[in-house]
Amino acid sequence: MPSRNKLALAALIGLAGCAGPRIYSDTPVKLGGPYQVRGRWYVPADDRTYSAVGYASWYGHEHGGNNTASGERFEAKRISAAHTTLPLPSYVEVTCLDTGRRMIVRVNDRGPFSSQRLIDLSQAAADRLGMRRAGTTPVAVQRVFPSEADRRRLRAGRPASELPDARADEIAALRARLTNSATASASLSQMSQY
Repeated sequence: MPSRNKLALAALIGLAGCAGPRIYSDTPVKLGGPYQVRGRWYVPADDRTYSAVGYASWYGHEHGGNNTASGERFEAKRISAAHTTLPLPSYVEVTCLDTGRRMIVRVNDRGPFSSQRLIDLSQAAADRLGMRRAGTTPVAVQRVFPSEADRRRLRAGRPASELPDARADEIAALRARLTNSATASASLSQMSQY
């Protein structure tokens, strides 16, 4: 290959590496039918009023390069999450009950497949919420429909507009919901043993 062609090829390869972050689409939205993991059934639903309290964990570079359930490539530095039943993609507001921080996250994967966790967050989302060191942290998750500008930012791997931290009274109410749901779950578990 003449040296001029080698230089042109090298320039093209260099430009390809500088193309910037991959921008994903919000269409088509995937829901899927009921599925079973580790003996437990999950039924995806387009629940536009989804609101829950529970626990979140995070996953990072160990999953880097793997495809998500939506077909996108997982990148720990993107603001993303895994949820068992919400549409892929969809958007949720996550509030960390330990720090009061909250943010909008793009759901693009299935999981967590653990009865102890409600949502798994990317490493970048966990960092921004201040929960990475804690590992598993109490959270509130609510489905939201952000502006096109915020959806575009998240599809490009950047954070959405910052949200104000939750007030102390909001956190107290969410913690009470968490305690009540844990008590109800324990009662149901005890009743099912009879």
